[in-house]
Amino acid sequence: MVRKIAFINYKGGVGKTSLIVNTAASLVKRGLRVLLIDLDTQSNASIWLMKLDRWNKINATGTGSVYSIFDPGTQRLKDCVIKDVLEGKEGEKLLPGLDLIPTSFNLVDLEGDYKSDPKRPSYVIFQEQLAEIEKNYDFILFDCPPNILRASQNGVYCANEMYVPSNPDALSLIGFTLLIEKLVRFQQTSASFRTTAMGPAAMVFGIVFNSIKQNVDIEVPKMRMQLRLNQFKQQKRGVSPIAKLMGTQIRDAMVVRRAVTLGLPVFLVGTEGTEEDSVANDYLRLANEIIEHTSSS
Repeated sequence: MVRKIAFINYKGGVGKTSLIVNTAASLVKRGLRVLLIDLDTQSNASIWLMKLDRWNKINATGTGSVYSIFDPGTQRLKDCVIKDVLEGKEGEKLLPGLDLIPTSFNLVDLEGDYKSDPKRPSYVIFQEQLAEIEKNYDFILFDCPPNILRASQNGVYCANEMYVPSNPDALSLIGFTLLIEKLVRFQQTSASFRTTAMGPAAMVFGIVFNSIKQNVDIEVPKMRMQLRLNQFKQQKRGVSPIAKLMGTQIRDAMVVRRAVTLGLPVFLVGTEGTEEDSVANDYLRLANEIIEHTSSS
């Protein structure tokens, strides 16, 4: 059965997009079929994977982006899938098995201009259309903005698992706390629309420490995050009984920023030293840990 995972934290700037893009690519490297759905109006994941010239065409027309299923509503999610999205200079497929549903700047209109039917919120429409294609994948990953407004709600409603990218700072802890509060409220609001076929509502399964700078001691931030995670577990609020701080930590490295510029996942960027090899391996280890970290484990 497909695993549907939302990557989200209420704190921005935690390196969420680099984490989700490289994790998705690493899952594909393991031989899995992955669909990444960009729900962040900034469109960073879409621009990264499509490169600017291809993405500009979608942004100019809106056709083929997430918002087009709502307005004008003439497309469905299955029409927006870009198969094997990563391409080389000659159009060759660089990572078959990684598909993308892109977004564009007009997704912001979902928060204001779009008038939804209270009996059919946007997340219900989104879920019904996702159900048409989800059997094609082993993993569907949702890149969510740092909130649980309408765009994020689409991913959170469809997901069964959530992973929280964090930095070793107080703001990430505050963001995680706020995320749980907003998540619980949204789950209550949307519960009446859920069906048994959708599986359980999304809960936090893991917290990933990301962009860790060299020689930075993160033991105290880890301890504080673990305490907060344990607190939510005891309260049975928004976190899975098996939720944990992931053992894999992603180090900060220049190659990650270069990968964005090149429109490639880290492991497809030419390596020039052990630092770059290591951060690529960090993402691969995280992908393996996510594969193994399930309710049945």
